[in-house]
Amino acid sequence: MNIKSYFEPVPDFLFQQTFSHNSFFNFIHYYGETFPDLKGVQIALIGLTETRGMKRPESMERAALEIREKLYHLKKGHGLYKIVDLGDLKRGESYEDSIRLIQEVGEALLKRQILPIFFGGSHDLDLGQYLAYENIEKLVSLVTVDAKIDMEEEGLPFEKHSQDIILHQPNFLFNYSHLAYQSFLVDKDLMGALEKLYFEHVRLGQTKGHFKEIEPIVRNADLMSFDVCAIQSSDAPGAADAQPFGLTGEEACQICRFAGLNEKLSSMGIYGYQPYYDDSRNKTASVIATMIWYFIEGFYDRKDSLSFKGSDYVKYTVSLDSKPSILVFYKSKRSEKWWMEIPKQDADKFDRASIIPCSYQDYQMAQAGEVPDRWINAQIKLL
Repeated sequence: MNIKSYFEPVPDFLFQQTFSHNSFFNFIHYYGETFPDLKGVQIALIGLTETRGMKRPESMERAALEIREKLYHLKKGHGLYKIVDLGDLKRGESYEDSIRLIQEVGEALLKRQILPIFFGGSHDLDLGQYLAYENIEKLVSLVTVDAKIDMEEEGLPFEKHSQDIILHQPNFLFNYSHLAYQSFLVDKDLMGALEKLYFEHVRLGQTKGHFKEIEPIVRNADLMSFDVCAIQSSDAPGAADAQPFGLTGEEACQICRFAGLNEKLSSMGIYGYQPYYDDSRNKTASVIATMIWYFIEGFYDRKDSLSFKGSDYVKYTVSLDSKPSILVFYKSKRSEKWWMEIPKQDADKFDRASIIPCSYQDYQMAQAGEVPDRWINAQIKLL
């Protein structure tokens, strides 16, 4: 599949600026006069300009450009960069066509083991990001970071895209996790529906109060979708649905680093930036650019092989007086992260789901004779 025709080049004035010798820009390949060669590439940056899923999309078509300009001026991090900026994905003739284009490009990159980072556009575009996995022939887990839970039964795409993902047929969603939602913005009946499906949801206070405990949730994801309205408006005034409360910019960057470190995560999307509402220095664009930078830092600091039969892991067995009688945990010698084993019913269907990320606290609970909630929920999904 030749994806060049799907993209618009990076605007000339961006790469005609003066950049320092150690800037991010000077260590990537970008679509300018020629389309970059994808051989050996590990990460592809993709700007999105589709806005038809929003009620008021003022200036959102400029979002990718503003983010890109901030990102280019950051300093290069560690690691041998194999990164391309493919430019902006063209809008389809209809909104549905744009979703399909995101899906096709995402799928083409995933098949080449290239991790796409989508940025710009409205949050509903994560439906295309998710659909890119439809033909991968395995179940996937999605983690969403958003102040709201977009599952309205009726309304525009930005109000119900998460519901569209969960209800999509054929169903290939193993787990859905939602981080940093704000209780006063979410219908309590909706929370009950998520609980019945054994999907994880962590409200803002829990996210901030037990920050280390969200790392295993992020580590369990195949893809992440991040709406910048989850960041407090003092740090991100340019969010399309800015909120006075939320994550700090620093916390958002840490979550992105968690995602980058996740060996199984294969696509990232950061949505909802609206330059019209940003401050005079485009503070929100700077925050998003830094989030992307930290994600890439995490990617180039991945350590774990996820091959639990090797010598890179220490195996711990905990005996219980109840069912299950034994819980098995693994600790990485390289990263010191924890996993736990879940009895697998159908190996072909669930693939990697039999060993899931957990925290040291889960291991401590097992030692105290309690079965962790994370183990129970995963076991139910595997039945």
